[in-house]
Amino acid sequence: MSTMKETANSFFEACEAGRGWAVCKEYCVENASFSSHAAPLLEVTTIQDYADWMQGVVGLMPDCGYDLKSITVDEGNKHVSFFAVFSGTHTGEGGPLEPTGLKGTVDYVYALEFSEDKIKHLTKIWNPHYFFQQIGWE
Repeated sequence: MSTMKETANSFFEACEAGRGWAVCKEYCVENASFSSHAAPLLEVTTIQDYADWMQGVVGLMPDCGYDLKSITVDEGNKHVSFFAVFSGTHTGEGGPLEPTGLKGTVDYVYALEFSEDKIKHLTKIWNPHYFFQQIGWE
């Protein structure tokens, strides 16, 4: 059986690589929830929808990636948090504009809550406006 940190890390890597729900569901409880106060994600309420949304992001920005700054594990509260810097260049088709060729970077946090050995909730904290300005969407 894997640890919370191992499960969280495997999920984080799969989700950020745009592998979608087909891969990410292995790490989550059924109907795992999602929340974010960021405007583009306000209507996303499940990790399934978020994982598929990230798959779309990878299509828009094929060079996207992250620089992981820290992982925090709170065994008592069954939480794992990731702090990272996302970067990507809008070169793929889709989004509100034709590909701009502009690159952006933005800090973000994944806060994962566990039930037993699976993820039951993901909160994403980030500033989309800061990123969208850099890539020419705002």
